[in-house]
Amino acid sequence: MLGYRTHNWPSTWRFTCSASRKISPINLQRISAWKESLHMHKPDNSPEHDMEDPTLNHATGNNGGEVEEKSTNSKKSLFKNWALMSSIIIYCVFSLHDMAYTEIFSLWAVSPRKVGGLGYTTEDIGAFLALTGLGMLVFQLFLYPYLERLLGPIMVARICGIISIPLLQSYPFIALLSGLSLTLLLNFASVIKNMLSTSIIISTFILQNRAVAQEQRGAANGISLATMSIFKTIGPAVGGGLLSWAEKRQTAAFLPGTHMIFFLLNVVQLLGVLMTFKPFLVESDICM
Repeated sequence: MLGYRTHNWPSTWRFTCSASRKISPINLQRISAWKESLHMHKPDNSPEHDMEDPTLNHATGNNGGEVEEKSTNSKKSLFKNWALMSSIIIYCVFSLHDMAYTEIFSLWAVSPRKVGGLGYTTEDIGAFLALTGLGMLVFQLFLYPYLERLLGPIMVARICGIISIPLLQSYPFIALLSGLSLTLLLNFASVIKNMLSTSIIISTFILQNRAVAQEQRGAANGISLATMSIFKTIGPAVGGGLLSWAEKRQTAAFLPGTHMIFFLLNVVQLLGVLMTFKPFLVESDICM
């Protein structure tokens, strides 16, 4: 009866079973060759272990001391690690800037031209953001790794922050254009601005992970993301309110209209750039 059922089962099922039997030995060989992941094993100090092989216990005594030392270091408060805290603060400042910029750019682009906006539709904004996302993807995959190896994360963040300042302040002048020239130049500026912002964020991530030992990186990233979330919550509310206020000052003598809002964004950007210098930002001496 069983043979009859097996014979009449679908051929795909029988092929799957046969393939599984042939692949399983290969997988077992590969799994046995895998290296063990990093774990903090405590030394076995039981009497039975000592009686089994005293020479082995003596040989591994130094490793046990290293494990105890690493465990002691991992218990140190992360809040006392200034290399970590300074990189987190810089990360939060740039995250606040990026979130405010994202909110302001969309609202500014759909605002009427009489108040300094671009008068675009939501479909136009979607096309801008899609092109920007494509440029960011290409940059992160192919260009940023080379720049990070060449200059280091601190220098990359510093240079990108400095370049972003004049680029961002040119937005009100780009709004004076029209037609194809406006579309091309605004697309180019938007892609470059987001590439620079992405480089800064990635660089601060690298600094945070290099500031702590491997067993502390989970807790360090948790603190970083929790703090960043607070700043990103503030960004849209503040950015939208400031844009509404700036669009009402079209006849002001100092930085009229949207000139003021992009100036305020640059103030936050400049603050983040200044924080990348010593003595505020401290590089960690922990081995990567």
